[in-house]
Amino acid sequence: MDNISVLRDKLEKLRQEHRDLDDTIRSLQLTGADQMQLARLKKRKLGLKDQMSFIESKLIPDIIA
Repeated sequence: MDNISVLRDKLEKLRQEHRDLDDTIRSLQLTGADQMQLARLKKRKLGLKDQMSFIESKLIPDIIA
């Protein structure tokens, strides 16, 4: 498996985890869950977004203008 395939697989796993966290956060907000727990989940979600952005930038070739 080449490097691009590995990055795409990792990106898809991160996207799935991001979606799962989004669903979990939404559900917990509706039930009035602990604010500390929600804050931790939101912070984790932001971290996933950063990782996804980093991998996406690796997959997009540089364009010289």
